[in-house]
Amino acid sequence: MKILNVVGARPNLMKIAPLMEAFAARREISPLLVHTGQHYDENMSDLFFRQLGIPEPDLNLGVGSGSHAVQTAEIMKAFEPVVLEHAPDAVLVVGDVNSTIACGTVAVKLGIPLVHVEAGLRSFDRSMPEEINRIITDAISDVLFCTEKSGVENLLAEGVAKEKIHLVGNVMIDTLMRHREKADASRVLENLELEEGRYAVLTLHRPANVDRRELLGPLVDAFEVIQRDLPVVFPAHPRTRARLQEFGLAERIAGLPDFRVLDPVGYLDFLKLMTSAKLVLTDSGGIQEEATILAVPCLTLRENTERPVTIEMGGNQLVGRDPERILKAYRKVASGDVPRPQVPPLWDGKAAGRIVEILSRAL
Repeated sequence: MKILNVVGARPNLMKIAPLMEAFAARREISPLLVHTGQHYDENMSDLFFRQLGIPEPDLNLGVGSGSHAVQTAEIMKAFEPVVLEHAPDAVLVVGDVNSTIACGTVAVKLGIPLVHVEAGLRSFDRSMPEEINRIITDAISDVLFCTEKSGVENLLAEGVAKEKIHLVGNVMIDTLMRHREKADASRVLENLELEEGRYAVLTLHRPANVDRRELLGPLVDAFEVIQRDLPVVFPAHPRTRARLQEFGLAERIAGLPDFRVLDPVGYLDFLKLMTSAKLVLTDSGGIQEEATILAVPCLTLRENTERPVTIEMGGNQLVGRDPERILKAYRKVASGDVPRPQVPPLWDGKAAGRIVEILSRAL
């Protein structure tokens, strides 16, 4: 059974790593890994592949960046010949990036069964490109694997047949659990002169947060207050770094004594930074999940989340972009007045094994 597995951006790598390992243990499955090159930084991508033990991609399409329409079209044009040449029994896509919907559409139009890992998540905010990608991919998929109960409920409400839906847990948590011991050995705290439990980690990259001066500026106002109490460590996405420069905020940030802007860091170093932090501030979906498992309080700088289990289990708070809301939630965390997160069902490090077992039967 030949399965084409698609990755396109760094978050996909944490999701595909445990699946490639689980596929390798099954004689009846022949997995091929395709990297679309949607986001590709040679140093960082190579580092992630090495650290996560992912085999080198069998094919790298090298599509590169562009507008959503251009990028999606280029991925489809490059992926179609791959499917025709290899004639897979299934195409497996993960997450919600443009590569997911582009390769999924090509597969279905060529009559190849489509498997979606991380299906059913909904923010109910269609201004997010990722939300459109999720909805369309789920609508055309033949096998849908959900990380949390809300995913199952959303798919059923949208009319997806029950027999297509499987609640299996979270492959990103598989990766976290598998590499936590290695991450513990990281020297990143010593290198940055940080004390365990005495700093915050920040990630910020969504266009809705960083592409407008009137929204990004107030966020910086909140971060300025927080860094007076404890260092804020910020591995900066290239998009965010460019906007800070464009909006004249980079110089202001450079003058803040404990707001530390870093280049992007590898998976193991970032996992160590999160594990030892007092607080995580983010607009990323996956980091909300990781913070939940690590039992680190998380403030999500958005008005919605497609991962409601991270709030229901106690560790994540939606605080939006208003500095007053952010600082009120921060002070609550600083005082220790937050419940300890519980572990969501099936987030036990064994999701990939369940997925491969189901695929062996379903296909």
